[in-house]
Amino acid sequence: MTATTVSRDVSRTDVRAAAGVNDAMLAIGRILIAIIFVSSGIEKFMDLGKTASVIGSKGLPYPDVLAILTATLESVGGLLIIFGWQTRLSALALAVFSAVAAYFFHDFWNMPPGAQHADMMIHFMKNVGLIGGFLMLCAAGAGRYSLDGPCIRAEYLRP
Repeated sequence: MTATTVSRDVSRTDVRAAAGVNDAMLAIGRILIAIIFVSSGIEKFMDLGKTASVIGSKGLPYPDVLAILTATLESVGGLLIIFGWQTRLSALALAVFSAVAAYFFHDFWNMPPGAQHADMMIHFMKNVGLIGGFLMLCAAGAGRYSLDGPCIRAEYLRP
């Protein structure tokens, strides 16, 4: 009986497609998840005083500095994800930011039952969902249709 070996040419095998990665869906998902951050960041830049006031009301230090950093992270981080450049790092940064924002600004557990409690709980859970999306994006990467896409080389893929 003769044993046969199957040779695999990794450069011809689309491992990502074989694993079920849909680059078009990743591109659409990146855009949709990042839009909220780009628009929120721009809104914060339009009224940094109000943003600093809200941050200060939570007892956080240096509200003026944090307002600028927040607006920058949201708008620039969102744009980086939309264009798919440094996507994993940007997604991780926005996941951490969303967790911090959820804890400090959507603290429904400190509110009496009622409309405001329910509203803050919804916002908190929205942030939890965004964190999940960012972690998945961090794991999967930006996909082929991105500025990071050309960095996907066959020799880096495990067959």
